[in-house]
Amino acid sequence: MDLLLEALHRYYGWDSFRSGQRPVIEALLSGRDCLAVLPTGGGKSLCFQLPALVRQGLVVVISPLVALMDDQVLQLQRRGIAAACLHRGIQPEQRRLIQTQLSAGSLRLLYLAPERLQGEAARDMLSAHAREGRLVALAVDEAHCISAWGHDFRPDYRRLGQLRALCPGVPLVALSATAAPRVRADILRLLGLCKPLIQVSSAQRSNLHYTMRRRPSDPLPDVLEALKHSRGATLIYARTRRSVELLAERLQSQGIQAITYHAGLEVERREEALKHFLEADAPVLVATVAFGMGVDRPDVGLVLHLDLPATPEGYLQESGRAGRDGRPAHCLVLFSPGDRTSLGWAMQSTLRRAAESKAKASDDDVWRVEFSQQQLRRMEAVAEGEICREQALLLSVGELTSPCGRCDRCLADGRAKDWSDRAQELLEVIDAGQGVDIRSLTERLREIDGSEGSWGWLARRLVQEELIRESNDGAQRLSLRDSGRQFLHAPWPLHYAA
Repeated sequence: MDLLLEALHRYYGWDSFRSGQRPVIEALLSGRDCLAVLPTGGGKSLCFQLPALVRQGLVVVISPLVALMDDQVLQLQRRGIAAACLHRGIQPEQRRLIQTQLSAGSLRLLYLAPERLQGEAARDMLSAHAREGRLVALAVDEAHCISAWGHDFRPDYRRLGQLRALCPGVPLVALSATAAPRVRADILRLLGLCKPLIQVSSAQRSNLHYTMRRRPSDPLPDVLEALKHSRGATLIYARTRRSVELLAERLQSQGIQAITYHAGLEVERREEALKHFLEADAPVLVATVAFGMGVDRPDVGLVLHLDLPATPEGYLQESGRAGRDGRPAHCLVLFSPGDRTSLGWAMQSTLRRAAESKAKASDDDVWRVEFSQQQLRRMEAVAEGEICREQALLLSVGELTSPCGRCDRCLADGRAKDWSDRAQELLEVIDAGQGVDIRSLTERLREIDGSEGSWGWLARRLVQEELIRESNDGAQRLSLRDSGRQFLHAPWPLHYAA
């Protein structure tokens, strides 16, 4: 009898593993470190949960979000598996119960936020369990957070390398849904993984249908239309708490029982929202992007973003929350060219605060802001570009694929035209110094041209074409590259479908 399949069936009721799961589980049980990059919905959590059950010991999981921890613990407890999490929202009586379970050796999974490892009590607990042989494995979930190249860098994750010293000889698994090659390299280096198994599965999801289009001044009709054609649960993401609350109120006025989730809500309200999302027949949840990481709702039929996502990698993970049941699902982005300006301004806040206090921003802060600007520009290129949406998103994590045949770009019959004449006009204005940034450039060209045109869009395309250089400080200052000067002297065709 296959002991792993027996345990899988006994605890979860499943008869087979998903792609990539079994090699990781077997490696951990043999005491080997692992890096597991499995797509959203690919069953990453099983990779560290099953070893705890097979060995009847403890696995400690480092997780970045309270919602993620609460959801996974709730799901495990419903299966009769002893699991708990420690974070600020846990009441004193719950803490005492967890301590009792740890002392008795009855707890199988303990979820901790990375900052908890700075506390002496958590460190002593880990060391003691490791010495006594009761610690089966350590798991670092959302491991891309350790890398400054990743889409969700968290400084607290940088300290996780100390787990090695606290728990020598205990296997460690790092897990992520999206990790480009250089992010994987950072994870291996910073966590000190020793001769690890590296399990990387494709992030391609053949049941997802991507659509990205300009957001109208009032997006409500578009949202209502998308909801009309969706199935199961719906996740709607908005950038700010205020926009989350506002959209939920407007949906409620249309008879849709939308609920909200963001960090500004009381713990009880967040728990109620999570419970409603997991248990209601067809919930509509409006949230900031922190919600959904690791939340196990298989029948999400629509993931809708009301703003341009910050990075292609982040969007690949967020949109991957749709269609975990394998059935067709839709991923819609409503964006505006102004989104990049406003998000870029928010990214500059660290540097502005340093300037206001007359302090010098660290080199790391400057680099991180510039890198974030580059990521944002790449996401804008996905939204405004002409290649297959899925192909462009997968390219951001180093995966080469053929066009999906399902997204709005693949299904469109837009005809490309030659924009070289207009491009030459635009480059001449930049070369003459009449248009330091995109806004002043477009205003100048409209004065010359006498029409609204598509100057801003064309300028962004020429940045992607590498004819123009754009500053990474959020100011969107433009200058000609050498290739742009060559184009001015000897233009070549530039075919785009606007």
